[in-house]
Amino acid sequence: MVHHPPVHAVDERLPLAKLMLFGLQHVLVVAASPITAVFLVAKALGLSSALTVDLISATFLVCGLGTLLQSFGPLKFGARLPFIMVPGGAPVVLFVLIAQQTDLQTAAGATILTGFVYFLLLPVFARCLRFFPRIVIGTMLILVAVNLIRIYGVVIVGKPGTAEFGAPLGIGLALATVGFTVLFAKLCKGMLGQLAVLLGLLAGAALAWALGAMSFADVWSGAIVTVPTPLPFGMPRFDVLAALPLLIFSVISMAEATGQTVAIAEVVGKEIDPQTEVPKTIRGDAAMSVLGGLFGTSLIITSSENIGIVQATGVRSRFVTAAAGVLLVVIALLAPLGRLANAIPAPVVGGSALIVFSIIGVMGINLLRQVDLRSRANMYTLAAALTMGVLPIVVPGVYGRFPGALQIVLGNGLAMGALTAVIVNALFEHLHFHWRGHAADPAAHLEAAVTTTAPATEKPS
Repeated sequence: MVHHPPVHAVDERLPLAKLMLFGLQHVLVVAASPITAVFLVAKALGLSSALTVDLISATFLVCGLGTLLQSFGPLKFGARLPFIMVPGGAPVVLFVLIAQQTDLQTAAGATILTGFVYFLLLPVFARCLRFFPRIVIGTMLILVAVNLIRIYGVVIVGKPGTAEFGAPLGIGLALATVGFTVLFAKLCKGMLGQLAVLLGLLAGAALAWALGAMSFADVWSGAIVTVPTPLPFGMPRFDVLAALPLLIFSVISMAEATGQTVAIAEVVGKEIDPQTEVPKTIRGDAAMSVLGGLFGTSLIITSSENIGIVQATGVRSRFVTAAAGVLLVVIALLAPLGRLANAIPAPVVGGSALIVFSIIGVMGINLLRQVDLRSRANMYTLAAALTMGVLPIVVPGVYGRFPGALQIVLGNGLAMGALTAVIVNALFEHLHFHWRGHAADPAAHLEAAVTTTAPATEKPS
């Protein structure tokens, strides 16, 4: 009788109905990201409604294909872990900045250039992974959570100075969605308990509809099937100087991908060699960013947004995110589904996002629990990283009077916190100084102490 080795939870093939339900949960939580990314670009650059709808379809399509790539990992493109891919928040802002300074063709070219730069930098970056121990990854996850909570807090509350800012209805819907999610997590058992995030979001949407804050009027208006247009802005232009902000961000993005790969592996309980698996994640990011540039999107990269869902549900199968990838592709091609996802009020989606992102912070805290924070090296690594990472998040514009090139890095709390954690940790753990003639190596100190305290009359045996 042949005994097959047990299948790891990450490779478990669930029944189709469960795959679709759990996949839908991922999709609904992250759906706001591609939609808001396109709306941000469209409003900032004054794009037509037809082009905006085309870009929404293209973004969902590339996100879906990227999610499938990360879930299945063919030819070492993708980590075979339950990842969802979405447009990065910072890259969208940088895309808009490049387009405003030049034009849309140059912004698309910058995205494609950055995708290829990932491949060029990867061999060098892979050798630097020893600078990302648990103290660095845990700190990054906490900063990811704080940064995403701030972003989606603005989605819920609105921008200061606008008529919608601080509307009690929006804040109430978000808090109600959080409450529903916690309630379902408490009351439901088995699969329903694992679907608490989805059920909370649906309950929040139902409440919004009952209060007149959600309408289905536009869902069936317009085309049924839509196919994204390649090169929607015309032939890309390649300008290295104009692309510099995104090229700089590529290094930050690879650091983020490192943290995300280690974090999702921790969540699913799979032992990995970061030097082998992290490059697979980054190759997937690179390939999808090049494809996204050809369809007019900004960088499409692995997301921290769904890691909290995996942690909250305990469903660790990469086939669930593969199902989510299929659903994202279907949404891209079937226009009414995209309009339905867009119909869910932003505060409801934001409420679901807040609790999922907070779980990412909890994961960071759990990683830090495994670190000796009484150690001077770890204590100062964490303190310095939180100082530099949280400051631009809680005080937006703190570096507003600095040169533009510096603002790109200093003003990105996640990037600055991660960079600080790596540098301070390396300073303590990888650089050894000689101070006042004494070696930094404890063994050398001990040897010196033994030599100096040995009796002068002692003879070798």
